[in-house]
Amino acid sequence: MKIAMGADHGGFPLKEQLSLQLREAGHQIHDVGTSSNEAVDYPVFAKAVAQEVASGRCERGIMVDGAGIGSAMAANKVPGVRAALAYDLSTARNSREHNDANVLTLGAGLIGPSLAWQIVQLWLQVDCSEERHRKRVAMIESSESFGLRAAVPADPAGVAINPAGSDLKLADSDVERILAELQALMGTTPAPAGGSLPSETARRFIELGAGRLSGGPNACDLPTDIAGSIDHTLLKPDATEAQVIKLCAEAREYKFAAVCVNPIWVQTVARELSRSGVATCAVVGFPLGATHPETKALEARRAIRDGAREIDMVINVGALKGGDEAAVLKDIRAVVEACRDGSARCKVIIETCLLNDDEKRTACRLAKQARAHFVKTSTGFSSGGATAEDVALMAAAVREAGLEVKASGGVRSYDDAAKMLAAGATRIGASASVAIVQAARAQSIGA
Repeated sequence: MKIAMGADHGGFPLKEQLSLQLREAGHQIHDVGTSSNEAVDYPVFAKAVAQEVASGRCERGIMVDGAGIGSAMAANKVPGVRAALAYDLSTARNSREHNDANVLTLGAGLIGPSLAWQIVQLWLQVDCSEERHRKRVAMIESSESFGLRAAVPADPAGVAINPAGSDLKLADSDVERILAELQALMGTTPAPAGGSLPSETARRFIELGAGRLSGGPNACDLPTDIAGSIDHTLLKPDATEAQVIKLCAEAREYKFAAVCVNPIWVQTVARELSRSGVATCAVVGFPLGATHPETKALEARRAIRDGAREIDMVINVGALKGGDEAAVLKDIRAVVEACRDGSARCKVIIETCLLNDDEKRTACRLAKQARAHFVKTSTGFSSGGATAEDVALMAAAVREAGLEVKASGGVRSYDDAAKMLAAGATRIGASASVAIVQAARAQSIGA
């Protein structure tokens, strides 16, 4: 399991000890700091841990300060995070069984290293599986269930400033000024006008906490990092268990983002990828999308129980082309809600080869409205696959809402993948993943 670890100065020694024990137990640790006993502010590090979990880069998070209370408050400000303070085994178990906590906060001034390690071990082992508990977790996740709405600042005239769905944007000159100032602070070379960030600048932004960097037609790619953008895929109807296990071995070796399979193989994949840092992904309503929303949601929930952490669902294409937006929204939302209940990410396959540009934009808008995590081009089973033009269109439609784009179908070479990433994709679905990464590495060596 990949775990984000953080602490303030008071929790630093305990964080270091727990990190070592977790690594020895086979877990991957992403340490967000602090790195010494020098006084720091715990909210900074609690937020960093929470953002790693909310983004999906880490499966769980652990934050240590003096009492654990303030860090839980800070972490819970990040949407998608359920942070809980545990000070004994009972509270650790309850936070997982009843509340599906994905961030654990500990008070180094309240408990010793031995008890802390017991708490962490139990917290990582326990799951929230009872339907009645999962229902309540869903209520926690949805502000609407409490009749709440996010506060929107207003100007003196009472007009809402930048409300949801607003087209309000920074001027290009403002963006360039901010970028130049940040690069000056970091000592990096400014990007060329109309171009993209140099790779080192991009890396520095990520180190500073950027959750996502958007790319345009001139975006620079990082060939050695391409494996982390690929879902290693096997969706053939005649796939065997031996082939699926081989797929997982390749994913472990090359460190792909995920392994994407049909639902029947999810348990096998989750077992083979345990503690690898590679996510298990299942397709739902695949490949036609012509099943009931309730059926797709049930299929997604079963896959999540079996170990899937990402779900690629196919929309009701016929409803979209027939103009029934309410049906399409219901279809997507059913699966998204199942995913959010199970702390999984939802990718919405819109099957671009069957749609005109207006229909593609409509599908992206409905995916945004349903609060999906990705829009995806294709199943690879229809009359066409991903194109750079479609990826660019989709990226433009969803980027401001924070959704990502997965290009899938017909991506068979490094050149294909590079075009998709340059057009705005952040994830590639491919069965030729190994060949793509090998070509990327060869190009990097020869550069």
